[in-house]
Parts: sequence; structure tokens; C-alpha cells
Amino acid sequence: MTVYYVNSATGSDRNGGTGQNSAFATLSKVESLKLKPGDSVLLAKGSVFNEQFDIKYSGTESAPIKIASYGTGAAPVIHSSGDGIHSLYASNIVIENLKISNTGGAGIYGGSVTNWTVRDVEIAKTGLSENAGAVTFRSSKNVTVEDSKISGVKGDGFWIEKVAGIKLLNNTVTSASGSTADAVQMNDSSNILIRGNHLDQTHASSPKGVIALVRPTNAVVEDNVLTGGGFGISAQAGKNVAIRDNDISGYHGYSWSFAVGLGDQGNTRDYDISGNHIHDGAWGVAVSGPSGASYTRTNIKVHDNVFDDLSQAALKVDRPASGSFTNNTIETGTKATAISPSIVDAHTFTVSGNKTVANVETTLAAADAKVAAATEVSADSAVVAVHDNLKIFTDNGEAHRGNLLDNDSSDNDTLVLRRFGDETVGKHGLTLTGEYGDIHVDREGNYAYTLDETKLPDHSGHVSESFSYGINDGTSHHSDGDTLTVFIHLDGLLS
Repeated sequence: MTVYYVNSATGSDRNGGTGQNSAFATLSKVESLKLKPGDSVLLAKGSVFNEQFDIKYSGTESAPIKIASYGTGAAPVIHSSGDGIHSLYASNIVIENLKISNTGGAGIYGGSVTNWTVRDVEIAKTGLSENAGAVTFRSSKNVTVEDSKISGVKGDGFWIEKVAGIKLLNNTVTSASGSTADAVQMNDSSNILIRGNHLDQTHASSPKGVIALVRPTNAVVEDNVLTGGGFGISAQAGKNVAIRDNDISGYHGYSWSFAVGLGDQGNTRDYDISGNHIHDGAWGVAVSGPSGASYTRTNIKVHDNVFDDLSQAALKVDRPASGSFTNNTIETGTKATAISPSIVDAHTFTVSGNKTVANVETTLAAADAKVAAATEVSADSAVVAVHDNLKIFTDNGEAHRGNLLDNDSSDNDTLVLRRFGDETVGKHGLTLTGEYGDIHVDREGNYAYTLDETKLPDHSGHVSESFSYGINDGTSHHSDGDTLTVFIHLDGLLS
């Protein structure tokens, strides 16, 4: 297990590469080596590499090959006229703490790869040819991308095709632009988990949407904040799909725009759509499809969602389908359903137990309290962190307060906030500057978020930002992490 160091400023390809004072200078020198399981390639912070990095060799599950960084300063940057990092057939690879920008192709491309983890990677201004996603994986198995940031790219933020076992966790995608760009495009893939991401297509020059799932099998999309685009989640022609506890808004570019759409491009069955807050858009959940197609839409359950500020109905069903629309909350002024008379007459899609409320903010606060109470009584042998949301509808200049640990749990009833963002929380707490305000946290999990109205965009709608955090039980034996998402309702602030 060898560690190789690469420093574009002080290194030399005549060096041995195995020490910081004998670092290589280029990535092509690393490519000439036959990397072995357990080897690491560390790029010096502050370095800039103007070349594609090809990963040719594989690690093992117990000893992956790692590509990371060392030193202090800004993350090392890879520029390339091709892809930033490119690999075919390599397995058991970890890539972390890098930046990839200004590439002609993808930031990261993996074809027929297995057991890859990408974490804490920033990708910006990639896909100059608009022919690739910023992160692209094809015909692969067991891929995880977490805690990474994608912004200002041309093409999809993520392009995933024929991947068995894909996890997108706590990532941020902002403005994936291009004529066919989505924040996430995922085709013919299975065993999918998309959780805790902040995906914002509000200012993207794309006529498409946020998440496009085409023919997914066994997919869970939960606890994400999805903003903008022509649609929120297009989950077509899939089976066994759960879409739950997401905040979906700002999707009103077209008369057909929807928060969740399904029933196109093939048969659809066993969908559970629940716990979502769907607002500031056109349609809520649309069960539809092309005229004349004989697709089936079976066992579509839409329940316990909150709908408000929609120009169309919370539910549209205009093609033959079976399922139910139950126990949803709909704010006054939003139409509940638009179901074709033939489907009503067939009695295949039931509607029951839904309620209309005058004020969604009150309803959401009550729902959050219910979730926290349920979490407190659940038993778990380890530390469990649960996603936190702060929703700001009005502001008087004072801090908005809460506690990150109230809905978390541990086996010894002790919880400590250890990490917030990329920083350690000291005994005096920690203050971070976010995109729209400042936040202070302490070890007990208390937070105070103060809006900076000078940073807010001058338009109506919604914006949000997320902060990752880590907790433990007072020891190093059990720990977990999740995110706090701050959701800002601009209509209330700018009125």
C-alpha cells in the first residue's frame, strides 16, 4: 500500500513520488504506474492540473484505490479538454476532496465500473460540449456520490445509465444548463437512493426539470429540496418507487409542469408518493401519458402530502390508472383533483380523507412536531441523525432558532454536535456564513439562523440552502450525520 504525492507547483516527474518532498508533477506520471489495491494518490492543495486523469487499475473492497488531496489551502483542481477523471472497468475506487472545472466532457466519467465512492468533490463549468453530465456513470454497479457540489455546468448534473445500486446523498446541484439538461437524469437503473440533496434549477437555461427517472426499479427519493425546472420529479415507467418527504417548488415553466409525474414511456406500478410539500407550481402529482398508448398504471398511492400555491390541481389523472389519493392536506385556493370522468366512473382511483386548510405553515409545523415525537419513541442501537428543516415565511431581522438534535437519537441518550459544515464545533460553538444568511451552532445542537436580506434574489418564489452536520453519543464509537435545510419563502419576505 503506497501513497503517491503529486504537486503541480513543486513536484517533478523525475522524483520517486512517495514523499511530499519528492512529489510527482503530473497526473500522466501517475497513469504510468500500475496502482495496486490500497494505494493512494494525493494531490497537493493549491495545485492545478491541465490534463485528464485516467484511472486504469482496481482496488479491492477492503483496500480500495484512493484519489484525494493533502496539505493546506484550496482544493486541487483538474482542468481538461476531455473528461476530468475518466475510467473504464476499474473497481473499488474512492475519489474525495478535489475540484474539477472547465472540462470539455464530464467532470467524472465511469463506464462499466464497480464499487465507486465520490465524496466532497466540487464540479463546476464542465461539459463545455454539452454532451455529458457533470458526473456520468454507465453500465456500472454500486456507485455512491455524497457531499459533493455541482454548479454552472452544461448538460445534466448527473447522468446515470444502467447502474445497479446508485446512491446520491447530500449533494448540491445548481443550474445544470443546456437544451436537454436536468439536475439528475437516471435511465434504466435499479436499487436507487436519492436522499438529502439540494437540487436547484431555478436559474438554469434548460426547458427540462430537476430529477428525471426513466424506467427505475426499486427507487427511493426522499428528504430532498427540489426547486425550479419544468418539473420536479419525472418518474416514468418504473416499478416499486417511493417518493417521500421532499420539498418540491418553483416548477411552473409550462402549463403541463408537475411536481411528480408518472405513467409515460411504459408500464408503471407500485408507487408510494407521501409526505411531500408540493407548492409554487402548476400540477401537483400528474398520472398521465401519451394518447393511444396501452401502458398500465397500477397501485399508485398518493397520501399524506401537503399542496399549496398551485395554478392547477393537486392531483391529475387523465389516463386509466388504479390507486388512491388519501389523507392529503390542500391549502384553500388550490384545486384538489382533476380526474377524467371515465376513471371516476371506473372506480379504480379512490379519493378520500383529504382536508382543506387555510394556512399550510401551521400544518407543516404540526407535522414536524409529530415526526419528532415519533422519532423520540423509536428504539435504535446506534446514533441516528434525522434531516432537519427550517422554513422561513416571514422575517423581522431576528434569528430563527431551533435544535438539530431534538429529532435525533442514541442508545445511551447522549448526543453531541461534533461537526457542522466542514468545521469542528468547539466548546464556544461555531458560526458559518451561508448563501443567504449566517448561522451559529453549539455542541448541544442549538442553532440560530439570521437572514441577510442583501443576499436574497430580487424575485418571488423560494430559495434554500443546506448545511451538513455530524453527531455522536459522546464517544467515537457511534456517530451519524444528516443535513439542515433552510427554506426561504421569498413571497412573504418581499411583499
